[in-house]
Amino acid sequence: MHKTRRIVSAAPSTATLGTASAASSTTPGRSSGLSSSSQAESVSALGTKPRRLKPTDSTTPLLAEDFDDDDDDDDDMTDKNDEITTTASEAEEWQDREGDLDSALAKRVLRKIDMRLIPLLFVTYNLNFMDKTILSSASVFGLKDSTNLHGTQYSWVSSVFYFGYLFWSYPTSILIQRLPIGKYVAINTFFWGTVVALTAACTNYGGLITVRFLLGVAEATISPAFLYITSSWFTRSEIPTRVGIWFAGNSLGGVFASFIAYGIGHISHPLEPWQWLFIVLGIATFVWGLPLYFLLPDSISSAKFLTAEEKRCAEQRVAVAGTGKAKHVWQPSQLLECLIDPKTYFFFAISLLTQIPNGGTQNFGNLVLKGFGFTSLQTTLVTLPSSFIAFFTIMGTGRLAGRFPNVATYLIVAVVLCPVAGSAIIYSSGVSRGVKLFAYYLLSTGPGAIPLAMSLVGVNYKGSTKKMSMTAILFCAYCAGNIAGPQFFVESEAPHYPTAFRAIMICYALVVVMAMGLRAYLTFENKRRDRKEGVVKGDGGAGEVVDAEGEDEELTDWKTKGFRYRM
Repeated sequence: MHKTRRIVSAAPSTATLGTASAASSTTPGRSSGLSSSSQAESVSALGTKPRRLKPTDSTTPLLAEDFDDDDDDDDDMTDKNDEITTTASEAEEWQDREGDLDSALAKRVLRKIDMRLIPLLFVTYNLNFMDKTILSSASVFGLKDSTNLHGTQYSWVSSVFYFGYLFWSYPTSILIQRLPIGKYVAINTFFWGTVVALTAACTNYGGLITVRFLLGVAEATISPAFLYITSSWFTRSEIPTRVGIWFAGNSLGGVFASFIAYGIGHISHPLEPWQWLFIVLGIATFVWGLPLYFLLPDSISSAKFLTAEEKRCAEQRVAVAGTGKAKHVWQPSQLLECLIDPKTYFFFAISLLTQIPNGGTQNFGNLVLKGFGFTSLQTTLVTLPSSFIAFFTIMGTGRLAGRFPNVATYLIVAVVLCPVAGSAIIYSSGVSRGVKLFAYYLLSTGPGAIPLAMSLVGVNYKGSTKKMSMTAILFCAYCAGNIAGPQFFVESEAPHYPTAFRAIMICYALVVVMAMGLRAYLTFENKRRDRKEGVVKGDGGAGEVVDAEGEDEELTDWKTKGFRYRM
């Protein structure tokens, strides 16, 4: 039976803590742990069996669960209520020793994890984007006429997807924690591929509303599951880059969708081109579910592509609550903490405000371009630069956010300023088609904001319940924005849609305010913690270790001493 153990650091002065933190910041990415000689020296005075300190991400303070017994059963009988005392300087020394010993192994493990997980996530997100946005291409290939859509019905067909997404967002966030996540994602992929293919059978507004709602339910699992997987396998410094890579599948999906739509647009067959779009992509998605089912691991401990030694290293190198564990305990107190946390509402606002423009342009983009004077087939190719711009924006900002831990909020501001200018130009009257097309391409940097916000959630929330609650809230805002977005494209204002582009301009301008407000709050909170804990700099180094009760005890970011927020 697991016992409660408490690790109490010596009471170092402010200067000592500051020095330790500064030392920690000079050795990024190293794991902290006890070498075998250090174990022998440290336990001789205690008269107990050696304990090994698990290496953790250098940005996360040492916790009680970071101590592992070589023989738990024997330890439970002999050391039931003992305490281990360590100083900040000793922890730094152990970190340096173990980091040097394990760097080659850790790099090999990270490379294997990247090679297995990232391609699976990238391709799945690629299909995810194509399947939900192919509606825009279908709209210029006869969908509206074949299903007799009129008035605002097309806008609601676009929006209802996110009602399904919103409906299933929170239930799926709970299931993600409780079910084998690899199998759960694969089963959702089978379901969503089936729904996409069945869209080709729709003949009226009611049928489209039904399948689009079900598609939203099916795809609601993908983004929060991927964010959870990323934060469970990678360290805080690695998360932004990995999120940027798999999220960039969105943009590359736009490239593939354009080529597929252009090719299918030339088909002469009793079935309409828009029907073939859904059939082809639906079958492709269903087939992709097979490799996902067999190759996407449920956890580190069940990963067949890692050896036993590599699994231990993978579990030790990350600092995410619940990593490698088969079960997670739902804690209502963490949900409450998430709801009263001020940064939750900054993230909610950023997600909402970025997705109102996204929801409109994703579903009306081809119609807007057709309004510029392009043919239906031409619109499928004219959208290609938009997809490439979005792809490189997401990849580039993700890389920068991973390399420089406190620039993400600045990057959010940078990527939304171009859409502010672009929407203002399109809103203006009397500009040429070429200028409007250039302005339309400026909108393409806007999608880079949401993966940056997602990565900030991944690194700034601790405790699996709190993290998944915030993820669900983030995607509820995501859904609300995408529901609202198409409604600003008023049918009577086609093809110029002035109301829509005015709304896009205002929303992105407000994102600038929210991003800088979030940065100001996180800066204030970090400084407050520095004053309280005496840690001058760093994202959480060797400081006081708080109590932890039980094997599955999870500390939130509010309760973890030494934790510092990234911006």
